[in-house]
Amino acid sequence: MKRHALAFVAAVCLSTAALAEDVTIATAQGDVTLPAKPAKVVAFDVAAVDTLVYLGVPLAGVPDNLYIADLEMEAGDVPAVGTLFEPDLEALAGIAPDLVIVGGRSVTQLDAVSQVSPAIDMTIGTDLIAEAEARIDAYGTLFGMTEEADALKTVLDNRLAKLKAAGEGKGTALIVMTNGTKMAAYGPGSRFGWLHEQTGMAPAIDDLKSEENHGNVLTHEAIAEANPDWLFVLDRGAAVGEEGASAEQTLKTPLVEGTTAWKNGNVVYLPAAELYIGGGGWGSLVSVVDALTAALTK
Repeated sequence: MKRHALAFVAAVCLSTAALAEDVTIATAQGDVTLPAKPAKVVAFDVAAVDTLVYLGVPLAGVPDNLYIADLEMEAGDVPAVGTLFEPDLEALAGIAPDLVIVGGRSVTQLDAVSQVSPAIDMTIGTDLIAEAEARIDAYGTLFGMTEEADALKTVLDNRLAKLKAAGEGKGTALIVMTNGTKMAAYGPGSRFGWLHEQTGMAPAIDDLKSEENHGNVLTHEAIAEANPDWLFVLDRGAAVGEEGASAEQTLKTPLVEGTTAWKNGNVVYLPAAELYIGGGGWGSLVSVVDALTAALTK
């Protein structure tokens, strides 16, 4: 009997140790060691929600607006715990998550949510593809889903290879974000610069400042002077659901209509919320890459 009792205690100890196993993952603020396989996870970053959903990780809480229709549908009845910018700490405490994930727009709330539960910053920076895949790796390690993570990366890499092939020999491109009647341009090294890198297409304007998070102020005259072969367009108003002039309405002027891009029908209106809000999330990346590949191979 005593031997059986000792065996039972040993089994319990081993089980507890297994449950308490720690893993070290890369975050936006360096390596962090956490208990593996957290059961209740809340994510305030749309890119994180996106990747976790496609990885198959159940979520205990998300922001009240995910902006991306597919994610809203996938999230279903997951409780809302505030907005991207302002967490509902009372709701968060009620859930008592094992882990909270912030990033991007919600990163300023890291200290606040850390008062309630352990939290990590999984922001994705301007080296978007590399950092997005690093986050996939980290989630795979954290949740014991490395095979699933590798599968997601394989799909993404295959899509990116098709995009690179589609962009070959297609000339120059200008990345334009409209915000109502205002316009901004983005070049290599900027938050949307990965579009140049992954298509292999040179920027139509060479001297764009990459550090400008809100882009370089752009005019219709500048677009006409640059005369891009392609226009890659992001409609911020559409991304966030604001009323106002659409991207097409803002661009449709004689100056822009005279460009090679416009005359050849090479104006690509990219999936807005996926690019602007979900940037770096696996599903959002695949949506943008597929849309651009389809446009370049039409």
